[in-house]
Amino acid sequence: MLSCKLFAANKTAVKITCRQLSVFQPRFSEQNSTANQQTETNSKDVFTWTDFFQLRKHERRINLGSSIVTALMTSNASWAYLSTMEIDPMQTIMGFDPLVVVSAGLMASGAFGYLLGPIFGTTVFKMRQKENLAEYNKKTKDFLRHVIENRVDSSSQSFSNPVPDYYGEKIGSVGEYRQWLRDCHAFRRKAKEFL
Repeated sequence: MLSCKLFAANKTAVKITCRQLSVFQPRFSEQNSTANQQTETNSKDVFTWTDFFQLRKHERRINLGSSIVTALMTSNASWAYLSTMEIDPMQTIMGFDPLVVVSAGLMASGAFGYLLGPIFGTTVFKMRQKENLAEYNKKTKDFLRHVIENRVDSSSQSFSNPVPDYYGEKIGSVGEYRQWLRDCHAFRRKAKEFL
């Protein structure tokens, strides 16, 4: 914007001076950069399916680790108890050799501890992922709903046409989900051809 002033230096000459007024208008590149910054912050806030599958994999690892730890703890606790018992090798326990019963007890306590592991692992996962937990739970429900809607009828399986991952437990990415959908479609097609 120009602001011009008219000066009369003498009767025959007129002097016009102009100066440019600066009105702040962000340039296109500045507008672009602010828009890019806004989309970057918005994209950081959006919880995508890729993020969901990464967190799902992370939760499985935590659960597996906690299952191993709890299995070792319960096995050691049962070993500490069973090692102090006095066992007569000539007497049977419920008709079985005492060594077999003690070994079965150790294995059963280890299996029980392994099953307890995900309880503690899920608690640890929830404590570590508090900021993403609501979105993660929502995506989990959506994912399970998609799996239930798209999975195949297992009653028509055969040796040459096995069911593709009925519960969707092996799906670890968007690409694997798409492959699972293709496998389900192929299963349905084969089942219709052979029935």
